[in-house]
Amino acid sequence: MLDTPAQPRRGRRRRWASLVATAALALAAPLTLAAPAAAAPPEVGALTLTAPSTATVGDVVEVAIDATAAVDLFAYSLTLDYDPALLLLDTRSLVTPEGGFGALSAEAGAITITGTRLGTSPGLVGPQTLAVLRFTALTAGSTSFALTSAELVSTTSEAASPALPAAAAIEVEAAPGVTPTPTDPPAPAPAPGTGTGSGAAPAGGSQSGGGSLSATGPDTAMTTTLGALALASIIAGAVLVAGRRRRLAATVEGAEGASGASRTALRSTAALAIGAVATAGAVVSMPAPAEAAVVPAPFLMPFYTELDLTGDARVDAADLTEAVGLVGLTDGDAGWLDAALLDGDVDGAITLLDLAALSQRIIYDDGPFELVEATAIDMQAAMNAGVVTSVGITEQYLARITAYDRTLVDMATGGRALNSIITVGGETALAAAAEADAIRAEQGMISPLLGIPVAVKDNYNTVDMVTTAGCGCWDDNQTTTDATMVAGLRDAGAIVLAKASLDEFAFGFSSEFSSFQSAGTSTLVASPYLTAFTAGGSSGGTGAAIAANLAGIGFGTDTGGSIRVPATYNQLVGVRPTVGLASRAGIIPLALSQDTGGPITRTVLDAAIAMDAVVGVDPLDPVTSRQEGLVPTSYTSYLDPEALDGARIGFVASMVGTNPTTVRLWAEARAQLEAMGATVVEVPGSTEFSAVLAEPSGSTNEFQHDLDAYIADHLDPDVAARSLQGILDSGRYVPSRQNTYISRAAVTEETYQAWAGPEGTHTIALATGKQTVTGMLDGNDLDALIYPSGTPYGTQGTNMRLSPNSGMPAVTVPMGQASSTEARAGAGVNLEFLGRDFDEGALLGLAYAFEQATQHRVAPPLYGPLPE
Repeated sequence: MLDTPAQPRRGRRRRWASLVATAALALAAPLTLAAPAAAAPPEVGALTLTAPSTATVGDVVEVAIDATAAVDLFAYSLTLDYDPALLLLDTRSLVTPEGGFGALSAEAGAITITGTRLGTSPGLVGPQTLAVLRFTALTAGSTSFALTSAELVSTTSEAASPALPAAAAIEVEAAPGVTPTPTDPPAPAPAPGTGTGSGAAPAGGSQSGGGSLSATGPDTAMTTTLGALALASIIAGAVLVAGRRRRLAATVEGAEGASGASRTALRSTAALAIGAVATAGAVVSMPAPAEAAVVPAPFLMPFYTELDLTGDARVDAADLTEAVGLVGLTDGDAGWLDAALLDGDVDGAITLLDLAALSQRIIYDDGPFELVEATAIDMQAAMNAGVVTSVGITEQYLARITAYDRTLVDMATGGRALNSIITVGGETALAAAAEADAIRAEQGMISPLLGIPVAVKDNYNTVDMVTTAGCGCWDDNQTTTDATMVAGLRDAGAIVLAKASLDEFAFGFSSEFSSFQSAGTSTLVASPYLTAFTAGGSSGGTGAAIAANLAGIGFGTDTGGSIRVPATYNQLVGVRPTVGLASRAGIIPLALSQDTGGPITRTVLDAAIAMDAVVGVDPLDPVTSRQEGLVPTSYTSYLDPEALDGARIGFVASMVGTNPTTVRLWAEARAQLEAMGATVVEVPGSTEFSAVLAEPSGSTNEFQHDLDAYIADHLDPDVAARSLQGILDSGRYVPSRQNTYISRAAVTEETYQAWAGPEGTHTIALATGKQTVTGMLDGNDLDALIYPSGTPYGTQGTNMRLSPNSGMPAVTVPMGQASSTEARAGAGVNLEFLGRDFDEGALLGLAYAFEQATQHRVAPPLYGPLPE
C-alpha cells in the first residue's frame, strides 16, 4: 500500500531486540520494588555473606550474598575472593534478582558480580539476595570466601559503598576415593577492551584457576548466543516491508535438560533475565537471521540509541554484555577510544555508574504501571517487562471510555459530558490486542506502536467500525477498506480502539455532530479541562479523548486548523504534516487542496512515533509522490533535548495578538527558547505575507466535488444519502449546518475549476503562499517561524491559516495555561513551529526540546485514574 520511504537525512537503520520478560521458566517470586526515589544514595541495610562451614571433596558449595534492607538499589558490583586451588567455580550458576541483568567475571580467585535493573524499572527494596554462586570442592583444606568490595548505584545515579561483611570460613574435608576433575580447561583471558559477549565463551563455563573468564548467566554457551547474536535473533522478528507486516518462522531448540535453582526468590540471568528459552545449564541453538529480513518500524530516538556499542542502532542487553567488559577502563588504556562513549560523567573511567546509565536506556520497566498520561514507550516498557499486556491496556482504555465519555463529571455551571467517542471497537480491538500480545511473545517488540490503542477521527475509513463523518445520515457507512493511514497504523501493530467525534464533515471548530441521533438533534464535544467549553475542532473528539486519557494516541485531520485547534484547547501536541506526506486516501474530504491527516498526542515523542507509521508514497493519493527522497527513516531520530541550541527562529509580531494570557505566555516562551540557545528574531511582515493569511479555506468551493469522489470510491452502497443534496434531503445532520450545505451544494463544476483547477485562483494562491513563506525562511536564515496557536479556548487571528495556505508543516506544543487571575483559568495555549516542506523532523526536534525543558502539559484533574 505504501512505497518504501527513501533513505533518511538523519538516523540509521535499526533492528528491534526482544526485551520480553516471559514467565515460561521463571524461577522467582514477585520482587518487592521501590517507589520512585528522590536523589539519595542507595542502601542495602547490611550485606551478608553466607556459605557452609564444612564440605566434603566433590560437594557442591553454594554461596549467597544478601542485602538485609535494600533501598532504591538499581545497580551493584560485588567482588568475591575464593581459593581456586580448593574450589571450582561453576560459571553457569550465577543467580541474580529477577527482571534484571547479571554478569560475572573471574580471574585468579577473584569474582566480580555485576547486577543491574533494566530500563526505567524501580530500584530493589527490602531484603534481597543479590547473588548466588556454586562451587565444587576440589581438594581438602581450609579457606574462606571474602567480599572484598561492593559498589551501589541508585535509580537517580547516586553512588554508595556499603560496609563489607566478615569472611565466611569453610573447611573442606577429604572424601576417600574421590578425585574430582574440572570438566573444562581454563579459559584464556579476554583481550583488553572486549566485552563479555565478544568471542567464544568456554564450553561449560567452568574455571579452575590460573586463567580468566567472563560469563553472563546460567550457561556461557547461552551467553555467547545471547550476546554475540545480539539477542534479537532469539525470536525472529516480524518485519515491516513498506508498512506491511511479514512474519518469519523461527525455532528455539535445545532447551531440555535444564536444572532448577535452589532459591525460589531468584532467577538465573543470561544477559537479560528473559527466562525465555532455558533454565540453568541448557544450551540454546538458534537459526541465523533470514537474509531477506527488513528492519521493522524503526525507533531512533537518540536517548535510546546514542550509547549503542554493538552497531545495531539500539541499546539492549547485548550492549550491557559488552559494557561489563569495559568497566574499569580508564582514559589512556588500550580500548579506551571504543569505551569512551560510555563515559557519561566524563570522569575518564568506565564505572558502575556508566553501566547503570546504559541500562536505563533499555525499553523495560517492571514497576507498577499507571495508564493515565502513559506514553507509547511507557506502555512498551511495561509490556516488555510482562507487567501488563496490550489486552490489559485496551481493557483499561475501554473502561475509561465507559466511565468518562458520556458521564457528566464536572458539576460546574454549563458543564457537560466529553462526548468524544462515536464508536468503540470493543471486541475487534481486544482481538487485535491479543494478536499484538502473541506477536510480542513470539517475536518481541517489532514496533513502538505494537499493542498501543489508537483513536482515529471518524472521517478515517475503518473496516471494523462504521465511518460517519459525524453525520447521522451516514450511520451505516461500513467501508470495505481502511484509510491508507489506518492501514499503516495496523501494520505497525497499533490497536484501532475507537472512532472519535468531530465537527460534522470537519467543517468547524466547535465539534458538533449528529451521528446516531434523531433527526434534528446534535451533540457538542467538551474540553476535559473546562467542560462548559468546546474541545475545539474539527478534530475535537480526538483532542478531548487523548487529553482525558481515553486512548494512547490520536489522529485527526486539518484543513484550516482542525488538528492544531484541538491541540491548543486540550494541552496536546498536534502535527499538521506537509500536504503530500501522509496519504488522504480513505479519509472523507473537506477540501483536498488543503486536507491532511496527522497525530494528536500527549507528547512529542508519541507524535514522532505515530508519524513513522503513516508516511509513504501512495498511488491512491498522487500528491504523496512529492515526498520521494525527503522522508527520514524515523522521525524519532530528531528528538534531541538540545535541538534548540543554535537554532534561528523568527516571528511576525502581528501574529502574537493582544490577548493578555497569550501575550504573557508568548513572552515566557520566547525567553525560554533563548535560554536554551535559540536566536529568536522578529521578521517584518509584508503585503504578500498578509495575503497568505487572508486566503480563505478551500472548503467552500471544493467540498461537494471532493465528497462526490469519496462517495463514488468508498461509501457503503446501502447508504441512502449519496450526495450533498441527499444529505440535506435526509434531514439527519447538525441543524445549524443547513445553510452551509445548501451553499456548498450550489457550487458548480465551473466554479470549482476556477477555484481549485490547475489554473484556479486558490491553486495559484497556495503556490504563491508556499513561495512567500519559504522565501521568508530562506531570506532570514531561519529554521522555523513561531507563533501562538490560539488564546484560551479561542483562535488567534488567522494564525491557523499559515500552514494550510502554504501547504507547509506545523507542529504545535503546549506553552502554558491561563493563571488563576486570568480569564478561563487553567485553559491552555500552544506554541506553533512552522517550517519548510517535509521538514517535520526538524520541527519535531525543536518542539521536543521546548517540551522537555518546560513540561507545560497538565493532565485534566477531573479524569484521573479509575478507582481500583
